[in-house]
Amino acid sequence: MLPQERNSLARTLRNVDWLTVAIYLLMVVAGAISIYAASYDFDEASIFSFDEFSGKQLRWIGLSMALAFVLLLVDARMYETYAYPIYLFMLVLLAITPFVAPDIKGSHSWIVLGPVSLQPAEFAKFATALALAKLFSGYHFSLNAKVSNYARAISIIIVPVVLILAQNETGSALTFMALFFVLYREGMSGLILFAALLSVVIFVVVAKFADTSVLGVPAGEFSVLVISEIMLAVMAVVYSKRFEILRNLVLWFAGTGLLIWLLAGPCGVQVPGMPVMLGVIGVAAVYVAVESVRCRVPAVLIAVGAAVYAIVFMFCVHVAFDHLQPHQQMRIKVVLGIEQDLRGAGYNVNQSKIAIGSGGLTGKGFLNGTQTKLKYVPEQHTDFIFCTIGEEEGFVGSVAVTALFLALILRTLSIAERQPSTFSRVYAYCVASYFIFHFCINIGMVIGLCPVIGIPLPFFSYGGSSLWGFTILLFIMLRLDAARRGRG
Repeated sequence: MLPQERNSLARTLRNVDWLTVAIYLLMVVAGAISIYAASYDFDEASIFSFDEFSGKQLRWIGLSMALAFVLLLVDARMYETYAYPIYLFMLVLLAITPFVAPDIKGSHSWIVLGPVSLQPAEFAKFATALALAKLFSGYHFSLNAKVSNYARAISIIIVPVVLILAQNETGSALTFMALFFVLYREGMSGLILFAALLSVVIFVVVAKFADTSVLGVPAGEFSVLVISEIMLAVMAVVYSKRFEILRNLVLWFAGTGLLIWLLAGPCGVQVPGMPVMLGVIGVAAVYVAVESVRCRVPAVLIAVGAAVYAIVFMFCVHVAFDHLQPHQQMRIKVVLGIEQDLRGAGYNVNQSKIAIGSGGLTGKGFLNGTQTKLKYVPEQHTDFIFCTIGEEEGFVGSVAVTALFLALILRTLSIAERQPSTFSRVYAYCVASYFIFHFCINIGMVIGLCPVIGIPLPFFSYGGSSLWGFTILLFIMLRLDAARRGRG
């Protein structure tokens, strides 16, 4: 190695954020130990045995260390220069995967290379992050400057999602939705995130209360319509600051509700609830729109748009739900409490909660988890690895793992904020978004707060593709951060 190259390497290693590296090492080691605990089967096999999942994971960890070192050796400018070619290569790989990958539990997402199987979707995460960062670092690029800029940014995210969905990998595809938080950080309107949150609320309400009715209207739809009325009134006041609008809307809604009650109650008249409520909201929306024009407050139209969006999405919920696979519908019903199905779709989650609950405060002890040893939780060494930690290490161990993830996420956000270049900043925020999404959804799956969609817990779940993918994500960020004090 030439003296100049040695100096460059020394400077890079000196500037690396070693605290983040230490957190990474703690997590991968703890992950290997957890995998050993999850797969241990009273046969006293060594954790280093390549016949065990833990031994195989240790081999992947060793290769990840070498990969991390190589990533730190690469000139930081190369990541920005070749961001688009890397992204395009990954799109091509994703496109051909369904045609060359074998059918594994209905999914065509793994490319078999001799004794090794790799999942391109895991590597598409860092490629998409690089492409998005490259887009934002363009000369005078601003998300809000043109509508076409929104289209370009969203296209970078959506294209791999579509290709991964073609592999029947819904969980992996959903992880890319985390990048919309990056768009928000870079200037996307908060109204878009509000619409996303509103969509989730509407979907849950409509799906959960579809079997009961109020005034002849399904309770879910009735709730959405009432919420739309309230939202229309409140947002109109917030944007116009004219409380007479709220007074008139309240009188209109209350008067109409009283009339419906009088007709449907003492008079015994059959009132078509849905058309009446839609008519009431329609008249109110027209009134608010007219007031916005009269008062010269165009922003009030946001209230009208929000109400219209809520109602349109409400009618789309059943259509979207019907297009899901039967097992996906059942998983959602189990999470929402509509179905129990403790022997089917709800079995994993129910057994996982039993395992975590049985751990108590300090757990049953390493390798002493009965739920784990008797294999009550399928796939426990992969997506449900956290329940092994909860059973054997208890609440204390679960908090420790949560603290590790919190430290990693906060550290990643800190690194993102101190970046002098747009490319490095956006890429670091992409990394943080991925970690936040994976951690929250995986833990939510294990404790029954989210549907089971097959998302691994970073650095803990068994799998070479997952470990490599997250290692690449993290160490590219660390290399970009090491170069922030100068050209490394």
